[in-house]
Amino acid sequence: MQPLSRRNALLLGGLGVAGTAVGAAGLAWTLTSRTPPVTGAALTHPAELRSAGGTLALELEAARGPMQLAGRPATALGYNGGSPGPTLRLRAGDVLRIRLRNRLAEPTNLHVHGLHVSPQGNGDNVFVAVEPGASFDYEYRLPADHPPGVYWYHPHHHGMVADQIFGGLFGAIVVEDADPLPAAMDRVLVVSDTDLDPAGNVRGVPPAERMAGREGGLVLVNGQSNPLISALPGQRERWRMVNACVARYLRLQLDGQSTQLLAIDSGRFQSPAPVHEVLLAPGNRADLLVTTVAGESVLRAAYYDRGSMPGMMGRGPAGGDTTGPRRGVALATLQVSGEPAAGPAALPSLPAPADLRRVTVAARRQFLLAAGMSPGAMGGAGAGMMAFTINGREFDAARTDTTVAAGSVEEWTVINTSPMDHPFHLHVWPMQLVSVNGDSPALPAWQDVVNVPANGRVTVRVAFKDFTGKSAYHCHILDHEDLGMMGVLEVR
Repeated sequence: MQPLSRRNALLLGGLGVAGTAVGAAGLAWTLTSRTPPVTGAALTHPAELRSAGGTLALELEAARGPMQLAGRPATALGYNGGSPGPTLRLRAGDVLRIRLRNRLAEPTNLHVHGLHVSPQGNGDNVFVAVEPGASFDYEYRLPADHPPGVYWYHPHHHGMVADQIFGGLFGAIVVEDADPLPAAMDRVLVVSDTDLDPAGNVRGVPPAERMAGREGGLVLVNGQSNPLISALPGQRERWRMVNACVARYLRLQLDGQSTQLLAIDSGRFQSPAPVHEVLLAPGNRADLLVTTVAGESVLRAAYYDRGSMPGMMGRGPAGGDTTGPRRGVALATLQVSGEPAAGPAALPSLPAPADLRRVTVAARRQFLLAAGMSPGAMGGAGAGMMAFTINGREFDAARTDTTVAAGSVEEWTVINTSPMDHPFHLHVWPMQLVSVNGDSPALPAWQDVVNVPANGRVTVRVAFKDFTGKSAYHCHILDHEDLGMMGVLEVR
């Protein structure tokens, strides 16, 4: 198939260029680890919990404890004793009730990333703090027209988000299609990264790596290292992929296979597009259709240069240590053999996505993302740390930064003044991509995380429908969010 241009990669949620060749079939494993990861085990999936009668009720216990990561004993954070936590399968119109029990030594909370649900009260309220030993009852009511797709849940207590996700707290959410798409297998693949010390504990991260945005040397799919996916030739599989990494971009390649992109985030395309690469910024998801071809293929995350600040040192492409990461990472191996399967059934017609580009906008706003030396850089508690700001201000939960009229459509231009990429995430309300560095997509593209290139700009339109209340927008390099690159939005 023909590779797509860099321009289309930016405009259509990360459809990519053919790219340079990447070697590295193995994982970049932290040098301090006791033993190498176990690779090649059959892919496993987290437990699945499904709604029934319009409701899914469950308990999630966030705790530190023993578990298997990359086939080795580890002590990490998890939900209900595992990382990833259980996959939650819902339908539009369902009610999701979660009792979150905090067994950690610090506060936490829960964010249902990408779901279009109320941010008030015990909904997707990131201003709630669940203290150690306490619990909190969340309730999310999905609209009857909620988009199908793959979403995810994770902590969002400011200042601790990166540590808790790097530690292992995350899980997938699937909103089912009203009419199922014909596929032989429906796989949920949650990609994460972390590092373990010689004792098997998740290592601490120094300030320099936080400023760069940490990238762990241990890259996992459903908690496994380069697992094996087995399939028959000619069958269609659906791969729902989640980038649950703190800062790592996933430039996905699956050479030798017939791959189509059905959706990025909640943005379903009317016709699945053939792709050679898909670029997922941290927090993005991809819904892929893979029609299998006999042979062995490696699902890779090829090297992606997300830029860096002058003089910044740290782990990963943003920090200057590029000898290992530039080789790329093998995420999983697809082995296709046996008698060919019957050809896949035709896909049902899909509705055209909504398009706000001809809608009258109530307001146009600019958001400047900046990274620079903090006020304490010349001495004191903040010495040596960078400030990460939006419109010149670091996050303050007590301050409302942006007030929007309920029911209105706004156009936001997000300007990145730094020499490193920043993925911009808006809670609750999806964004329609209007332009990237002045170039506009030919077809409507909807995402809840849009990558803003280094020294670039992205324009989006947002329909603030259905809900009122306070929510947030922020950089989804989660260290940058924790360091201040987040704002408070109120819709009223």
